[in-house]
Amino acid sequence: MTNAIPHWRDGAEFTGTSGQWADVTNPATGQVSGRVALASSADAEAVITSARQASTAWAATSLARRTQVVFAFRELLNRRKDELAHLITAEHGKVYSDALGEIARGQEVVEFACGIAHLLKGGHSENASTGVDVHSRRDALGVVGIISPFNFPAMVPMWFFPIAIAVGNVVVLKPSEKDPSAALWIANLWKESGLPDGVFNVLNGDKTAVDALLQSPDVDAISFVGSTPIARYVYEEASRHGKRVQALGGAKNHMVVLPDADLDLAADAAVNAGYGSAGERCMAISVLVAVDPIGDDLVARIAERTQTLLTGDGRASATSDDAAGREADMGPLVTREHRDKVAGFVASGEDAGAKLVIDGRDVQPRGEDEGFWLGPTLFDHVTPDMEIYREEIFGPVLSVVRVPTYDDAVALINANEYGNGTAVFTNDGGAARRFENDVQVGMIGVNVPIPVPVAYYSFGGWKRSLFGDTHAHGTEGVHFFTRAKVVTSRWINPAARPEGGLELGFPQNV
Repeated sequence: MTNAIPHWRDGAEFTGTSGQWADVTNPATGQVSGRVALASSADAEAVITSARQASTAWAATSLARRTQVVFAFRELLNRRKDELAHLITAEHGKVYSDALGEIARGQEVVEFACGIAHLLKGGHSENASTGVDVHSRRDALGVVGIISPFNFPAMVPMWFFPIAIAVGNVVVLKPSEKDPSAALWIANLWKESGLPDGVFNVLNGDKTAVDALLQSPDVDAISFVGSTPIARYVYEEASRHGKRVQALGGAKNHMVVLPDADLDLAADAAVNAGYGSAGERCMAISVLVAVDPIGDDLVARIAERTQTLLTGDGRASATSDDAAGREADMGPLVTREHRDKVAGFVASGEDAGAKLVIDGRDVQPRGEDEGFWLGPTLFDHVTPDMEIYREEIFGPVLSVVRVPTYDDAVALINANEYGNGTAVFTNDGGAARRFENDVQVGMIGVNVPIPVPVAYYSFGGWKRSLFGDTHAHGTEGVHFFTRAKVVTSRWINPAARPEGGLELGFPQNV
């Protein structure tokens, strides 16, 4: 019997009226595990209306009370994260330890939001003009729509909703229909934490649900993470309807290895960052740039490590040291269609003349035959004109490009349309510092392959990896989910009342 996955509004499950459902599959078995409700326009309006009705009271709730609720959510999440990790593994396919890691990184933003009061302090200037005081404040926006991708069903929403809720907004989360159960689990956890009904809502569905959020006059802001074409659509459509928008798009992340680098460290990093979560990460390393003359040596080390990886069902925990009990290093891809698309990229690279060092299509997984398997794939001698270099593959495919100099490596990165993340591996501090200044990318790692910032710094890329001007979480997240208000006030002392009279000239401060 499959599980029904409804919407969530007013603190309770809500099936909706559309009568339309979509299958949710377990990627490791290929079997349907649930059916998610697809919202109609009327369903979306009902959820958004619930949020709007709750917004005034929540914004008026004291900072002390709001942070207490966020802290209670943090404590419950920490205590029960094992449940959420199992849900993620069953619907996304990533291995259990990777799911726990995703939750841990999302929890960092929850913890950041527990201290939100400090970041909402305004300024105050007494006697800015004679008898006139000025102070500033930051107010909540109202209703915030969050449209999140399949690859991080817990962490990406947690980049946004802890801050949005802590500063006084209400939230409508539209999760991916591929793995929606995490969103419902989180909604229940918020209710248990004491969050008032209507402050956190879940709207499941497809483009109908998305467009409802983008176009509704009751939604004030949109936070989105997904592919670049959809990010651009979200940005343009939501902006056209007068909303504040942050739309994080695709990536083609490069990792440059200079000749002086520790090649064992670089090889480990390339494998970890290229194949973790089956490459379904917006910060995955998909292009390794080997600066002459280290290419042959580095590729050999990466290939040696890649051949030791176990692809399999992520639900199996490591219970012993033998192969049967070992937790898989990498799980399946999220859907059969996506698996076939990535396999098509592998064929494209082979046809274009890249050297196929390891072919993931030949993988022998530990799991059922109907799972959406594709093993780690390694290409060498890839060139920028090839499709596997140009396109965001979003799978376990690592392409090695060889260049003669550091300058060629930087030029390659800067010529790419994406600017999400990049890394350099070197033992030369001067080269690393120069790299920070030279590359046109939003997040940079120095001997760190996946430079996802901690929660009190912002997350976001440049170029076609971001539409809008505000990154996620950190102080930029606080500014995105609030708007400034400045109050200029004068209180009259009857004993020293200034002379009245009419004066139509522009007020001057004296």
